[in-house]
Amino acid sequence: MNATHITDDTDAMAADAGAEGTLLQVKLAKEAARFNNVTGLDADTARKLFLLRQAIVLPAPDTPGAAQELAEIATRLQSTYGKGKGTVRGQETGGNDIEALMGTERDPKVLKEMWESWHKVGTPMAADYARLVEIANAGAKELGFADTGAMWRAGYDMPAADFERLVDRLLAEVMPLYTDLHCYTRTQLNAKYGDAVQPKTGPIRADLLGNMWAQQWDSIYDVVAPKGAGDVGYDIGELLVSKNAGPLEMVRHGENFYSSLGFAPLPDTFWKRSQFTKPADREVVCHASAWDLDNKDDLRIKMCIKVNATDFVTIHHELGHNYYQRAYNKQPYLYLNSANDGFHEAIGDWAALNVTPEYLVKVGLLGAEKVPDASRDIGLLLRQAMEKVPGMPWTALVDKWRWGVFSGETRPADYNKAWTDLRLRYQGIVPPGERPADAFDPGAKYHIPGNTPYARYFLARILQFQFYEAACKQAGWKGPLHRCSVYGDKAVGAKLNAMLEMGMAKPWPEALKAFTGSDQMSGKAMLAYFAPLHAWLKQQNKGQQCGW
Repeated sequence: MNATHITDDTDAMAADAGAEGTLLQVKLAKEAARFNNVTGLDADTARKLFLLRQAIVLPAPDTPGAAQELAEIATRLQSTYGKGKGTVRGQETGGNDIEALMGTERDPKVLKEMWESWHKVGTPMAADYARLVEIANAGAKELGFADTGAMWRAGYDMPAADFERLVDRLLAEVMPLYTDLHCYTRTQLNAKYGDAVQPKTGPIRADLLGNMWAQQWDSIYDVVAPKGAGDVGYDIGELLVSKNAGPLEMVRHGENFYSSLGFAPLPDTFWKRSQFTKPADREVVCHASAWDLDNKDDLRIKMCIKVNATDFVTIHHELGHNYYQRAYNKQPYLYLNSANDGFHEAIGDWAALNVTPEYLVKVGLLGAEKVPDASRDIGLLLRQAMEKVPGMPWTALVDKWRWGVFSGETRPADYNKAWTDLRLRYQGIVPPGERPADAFDPGAKYHIPGNTPYARYFLARILQFQFYEAACKQAGWKGPLHRCSVYGDKAVGAKLNAMLEMGMAKPWPEALKAFTGSDQMSGKAMLAYFAPLHAWLKQQNKGQQCGW
């Protein structure tokens, strides 16, 4: 209720329910922790006890009132975000709208205003966030973890330290591609805006990249597109508008993709109970999300859909959660989840990779005569890379920041400096101006006040390409990997569903192997997908001082 109708009353209701749920989760987690060193348990029982111990994101300690205080803070943080406003040319603008405008505005002064005004939403959160960390850490220690970050990292079928090393290894695999994309993009931005706005060397100004957090850059494809080959011949948003396709039709397209693979249609209740557009009469959390209300068939999405390419892709992503939720709904309660949280995010992203020109022809959005030929492949790959590749360092650093906060390595007075330093180190970006002393920029990203662990999105960036490469091999695809779409291949759908049905019943390497044939996560599939582009980028960057 609170996510779709933000009021003081629903804030209070959410806080009360959150406190009650936290108390129960902590109680069960502590009971499960009593068996940590017990030997002789069968594998199924041991796994269920482990998952019960890991089921809570923000644990509260036994201290009287701690669970209530934690729930109230968590609700207040999310509500503050949901009510947040920025300005565009002095006009107050909601977060969902200002986020969309970041992708179309090209005046650097206005972009700076938008970026800085929206980031003010985090300022009142700082003290609450520090207190939240204090309470959650006390709860995590009672469960036997060093801190909340260590508890999060322990949830991946490996020791927490090994998971951190896995993230670093995967990031190192793909960073050469990101560095070359950064170098090329910076050159194009310098050519457009000049040295005074974007220097030829060093980091990129964060607000110039078409996204409030610079997590994807595809909205500025028009700025960086190579001459000649850059025009790929279509824009999904324009195609939808030309077909008079509104939000509901966009969701129908998403459902159709999964139906073509053999998945059953979404239930009637999905269409009656989902939020597809922003209501005019109340405040809501517009950040897209997918819901399974009864662990059976009450599936829903919550979005404020705009008719554009980004939301078309997001719909495929959110529906991926719903189809995954329904696939494992016959598992025991503790296994009602994906193999790890990265799998849940990756399925929808995998589906979106199948939105190729050929797919658009099959679903009637693009005329066959407008399918770009091989001479446009660099353009197609560059546009895709602008969406996918910048997310690699971004999705790694969000939780790296939180891990430092939870461990105490980053003190409250240094929260914003640590955030800005990590963004420079990993993304090679800087704010458009000096940050005020009371800034709390992390709060401007939903997942921080929303307390959603972010490593799942990093893993999803890797896994989606592994899933995609495996599916294309299963389908017998022989052309360039990025042109493959398994739309309509029910054999691939059946094998995919077999993995999805496993839920969390087995360690994630077993689930990964069931679909891809390998039990190791690797960035090689992503690199293979973008190999032609990476070679082209290296040629374009000759003579440039890459890096930051």
